[in-house]
Amino acid sequence: MKIKRRGYVFFVYGYAIFSKYRPTFKDIYNIIHIDEKRFYMSRPTKRYYLVPSEDDSLRTCKSKKFITKVMFLAAVARPRYDSLGNETFSGKIGIFPLTTLEPAKRSSKNRLTGTLETKPILSVTKDVTRSWLIQKVLPAIRSTWPQGHMGPIFIQQDNAKPHINVDDVEFLQKAS
Repeated sequence: MKIKRRGYVFFVYGYAIFSKYRPTFKDIYNIIHIDEKRFYMSRPTKRYYLVPSEDDSLRTCKSKKFITKVMFLAAVARPRYDSLGNETFSGKIGIFPLTTLEPAKRSSKNRLTGTLETKPILSVTKDVTRSWLIQKVLPAIRSTWPQGHMGPIFIQQDNAKPHINVDDVEFLQKAS
Protein backbone atom coordinates (compact mmCIF):
# COMPACT_ATOMS: atom_id res chain seq x y z
CA MET A 1 0.00 0.00 0.00
CA LYS A 2 2.82 2.43 0.83
CA ILE A 3 4.47 1.69 -2.51
CA LYS A 4 1.26 2.61 -4.35
CA ARG A 5 0.98 5.87 -2.40
CA ARG A 6 4.61 6.71 -3.12
CA GLY A 7 4.05 5.99 -6.81
CA TYR A 8 1.05 8.32 -6.79
CA VAL A 9 3.09 11.10 -5.15
CA PHE A 10 5.81 10.71 -7.78
CA PHE A 11 3.17 10.77 -10.53
CA VAL A 12 1.41 13.89 -9.28
CA TYR A 13 4.31 15.94 -7.95
CA GLY A 14 7.22 14.53 -9.91
CA TYR A 15 10.57 13.41 -8.59
CA ALA A 16 11.80 16.99 -8.34
CA ILE A 17 9.71 17.56 -5.20
CA PHE A 18 12.45 15.88 -3.22
CA SER A 19 15.10 18.25 -4.52
CA LYS A 20 16.20 20.49 -1.67
CA TYR A 21 16.92 23.50 -3.88
CA ARG A 22 13.88 23.91 -6.10
CA PRO A 23 10.90 21.64 -5.56
CA THR A 24 8.51 21.63 -8.50
CA PHE A 25 4.93 20.52 -8.81
CA LYS A 26 2.86 19.34 -11.74
CA ASP A 27 -0.16 21.48 -12.55
CA ILE A 28 -2.62 18.53 -12.43
CA TYR A 29 -4.77 20.01 -15.22
CA ASN A 30 -5.49 16.56 -16.66
CA ILE A 31 -7.14 14.95 -13.60
CA ILE A 32 -10.91 14.75 -13.13
CA HIS A 33 -12.21 13.92 -9.67
CA ILE A 34 -15.38 11.85 -9.45
CA ASP A 35 -17.34 11.26 -6.28
CA GLU A 36 -20.88 10.40 -5.29
CA LYS A 37 -23.03 11.74 -2.51
CA ARG A 38 -26.42 10.69 -1.09
CA PHE A 39 -29.10 13.20 -0.16
CA TYR A 40 -32.54 12.83 1.34
CA MET A 41 -35.28 13.94 -1.07
CA SER A 42 -36.89 15.93 1.75
CA ARG A 43 -36.53 16.47 5.47
CA PRO A 44 -38.86 15.10 8.18
CA THR A 45 -39.80 18.66 9.15
CA LYS A 46 -39.72 21.54 6.74
CA ARG A 47 -40.72 25.17 7.21
CA TYR A 48 -42.40 27.11 4.42
CA TYR A 49 -43.20 30.78 4.21
CA LEU A 50 -46.24 31.21 1.99
CA VAL A 51 -48.07 34.16 0.56
CA PRO A 52 -51.73 34.22 1.75
CA SER A 53 -52.95 33.28 -1.75
CA GLU A 54 -50.46 30.40 -2.09
CA ASP A 55 -51.43 26.77 -1.43
CA ASP A 56 -49.48 24.46 0.88
CA SER A 57 -47.02 22.22 -0.94
CA LEU A 58 -47.82 18.52 -0.91
CA ARG A 59 -45.11 16.08 0.08
CA THR A 60 -45.90 12.45 -0.57
CA CYS A 61 -44.07 10.16 1.80
CA LYS A 62 -45.40 7.09 3.58
CA SER A 63 -43.57 7.83 6.81
CA LYS A 64 -40.84 10.14 7.99
CA LYS A 65 -38.78 7.04 8.78
CA PHE A 66 -38.73 6.03 5.10
CA ILE A 67 -37.68 9.17 3.25
CA THR A 68 -36.13 8.29 -0.09
CA LYS A 69 -32.45 8.99 -0.67
CA VAL A 70 -31.06 10.04 -4.03
CA MET A 71 -27.43 9.62 -5.04
CA PHE A 72 -25.62 12.11 -7.27
CA LEU A 73 -22.38 11.57 -9.18
CA ALA A 74 -20.24 14.71 -9.49
CA ALA A 75 -17.27 15.27 -11.79
CA VAL A 76 -14.94 18.25 -11.33
CA ALA A 77 -11.49 19.26 -12.51
CA ARG A 78 -9.09 22.08 -11.80
CA PRO A 79 -10.30 25.42 -13.20
CA ARG A 80 -8.16 27.25 -15.74
CA TYR A 81 -7.41 30.94 -16.21
CA ASP A 82 -5.73 32.92 -18.97
CA SER A 83 -2.79 35.30 -18.44
CA LEU A 84 -5.15 38.15 -17.48
CA GLY A 85 -6.86 36.11 -14.77
CA ASN A 86 -10.07 35.48 -16.73
CA GLU A 87 -11.62 32.07 -16.25
CA THR A 88 -11.39 29.95 -19.41
CA PHE A 89 -12.63 26.67 -17.89
CA SER A 90 -14.63 26.52 -14.67
CA GLY A 91 -13.70 22.93 -13.85
CA LYS A 92 -17.36 21.96 -13.43
CA ILE A 93 -18.05 18.97 -15.63
CA GLY A 94 -21.39 17.87 -14.27
CA ILE A 95 -23.62 16.54 -11.52
CA PHE A 96 -25.63 13.49 -12.53
CA PRO A 97 -28.50 12.04 -10.45
CA LEU A 98 -28.44 8.26 -10.24
CA THR A 99 -32.09 7.84 -11.13
CA THR A 100 -34.17 6.06 -13.75
CA LEU A 101 -37.45 6.84 -15.48
CA GLU A 102 -39.98 4.05 -14.97
CA PRO A 103 -43.62 3.89 -16.05
CA ALA A 104 -46.14 3.93 -13.21
CA LYS A 105 -47.60 0.48 -12.54
CA ARG A 106 -50.96 1.69 -11.21
CA SER A 107 -53.18 4.72 -11.55
CA SER A 108 -53.65 7.13 -8.70
CA LYS A 109 -55.30 10.48 -8.21
CA ASN A 110 -51.98 12.14 -9.12
CA ARG A 111 -51.14 10.25 -12.35
CA LEU A 112 -52.28 7.66 -14.85
CA THR A 113 -50.85 4.20 -15.48
CA GLY A 114 -47.78 4.38 -17.69
CA THR A 115 -46.79 7.93 -16.70
CA LEU A 116 -43.00 8.14 -16.37
CA GLU A 117 -41.81 8.52 -12.78
CA THR A 118 -38.30 9.32 -11.60
CA LYS A 119 -37.06 6.55 -9.32
CA PRO A 120 -33.70 6.46 -7.51
CA ILE A 121 -31.29 3.63 -8.22
CA LEU A 122 -31.23 1.86 -4.86
CA SER A 123 -28.12 -0.29 -5.25
CA VAL A 124 -25.18 1.18 -7.13
CA THR A 125 -22.98 -1.60 -8.51
CA LYS A 126 -19.95 -1.65 -10.79
CA ASP A 127 -22.22 -2.13 -13.80
CA VAL A 128 -24.29 0.94 -12.88
CA THR A 129 -21.15 3.01 -12.28
CA ARG A 130 -19.66 1.87 -15.60
CA SER A 131 -22.81 2.67 -17.54
CA TRP A 132 -23.13 6.11 -15.90
CA LEU A 133 -19.50 6.92 -16.64
CA ILE A 134 -19.89 5.85 -20.27
CA GLN A 135 -23.33 7.37 -20.94
CA LYS A 136 -23.19 10.55 -18.85
CA VAL A 137 -19.69 11.51 -17.70
CA LEU A 138 -17.66 10.84 -20.87
CA PRO A 139 -19.97 12.91 -23.13
CA ALA A 140 -19.91 15.73 -20.55
CA ILE A 141 -16.10 15.63 -20.46
CA ARG A 142 -15.94 15.74 -24.25
CA SER A 143 -18.33 18.69 -24.44
CA THR A 144 -16.86 20.84 -21.62
CA TRP A 145 -13.14 20.05 -21.73
CA PRO A 146 -10.88 22.86 -23.01
CA GLN A 147 -9.96 22.55 -26.69
CA GLY A 148 -6.21 23.15 -26.41
CA HIS A 149 -5.52 20.30 -23.99
CA MET A 150 -2.99 17.71 -25.12
CA GLY A 151 -2.24 14.32 -23.57
CA PRO A 152 -4.22 11.83 -21.50
CA ILE A 153 -7.00 12.69 -19.06
CA PHE A 154 -7.12 10.74 -15.80
CA ILE A 155 -10.32 10.08 -13.87
CA GLN A 156 -9.65 9.91 -10.13
CA GLN A 157 -12.12 7.86 -8.04
CA ASP A 158 -12.17 7.21 -4.32
CA ASN A 159 -11.96 3.70 -2.88
CA ALA A 160 -15.66 2.82 -2.95
CA LYS A 161 -16.46 -0.77 -3.94
CA PRO A 162 -18.82 0.03 -6.86
CA HIS A 163 -16.13 1.95 -8.74
CA ILE A 164 -14.71 0.35 -11.86
CA ASN A 165 -11.16 -0.93 -12.16
CA VAL A 166 -8.42 0.97 -13.94
CA ASP A 167 -8.19 -1.68 -16.66
CA ASP A 168 -11.95 -2.06 -17.29
CA VAL A 169 -12.16 -3.15 -20.95
CA GLU A 170 -15.58 -1.73 -21.83
CA PHE A 171 -14.78 1.69 -20.35
CA LEU A 172 -11.37 1.86 -22.02
CA GLN A 173 -12.93 1.11 -25.42
CA LYS A 174 -15.50 3.90 -25.05
CA ALA A 175 -13.04 6.39 -23.55
CA SER A 176 -10.42 6.16 -26.29
